[in-house]
Amino acid sequence: MSDKTTDPEAEYFARLDQEKKKALAEQITAENAAADKDARQKLHYLKCGKCGGQLAPQTFRGVTIDVCGDCNSVLLDPGELETLAGHDESGALASLAKFFTRGK
Repeated sequence: MSDKTTDPEAEYFARLDQEKKKALAEQITAENAAADKDARQKLHYLKCGKCGGQLAPQTFRGVTIDVCGDCNSVLLDPGELETLAGHDESGALASLAKFFTRGK
């Protein structure tokens, strides 16, 4: 008789248990990531990236922009610069947009 006896039923249930543990670990990781993202968003929502001051929405030329009350920095959402600047004949606006989106 061999020291290493294999029981197919025991192997099956061990494999099922391992798969359940892996799925649970992935679910917990996803939930933690979502909670972390939500916490970061709550912490930084409408905060200035330069000084950390509170941003206040203001309408400028029909576009709602966010302006810092402390340092007067302006935060533009995607597409707002193009809306405010209009059509760019020189391509400078497009190259500026490429510069800021290159790292993403």
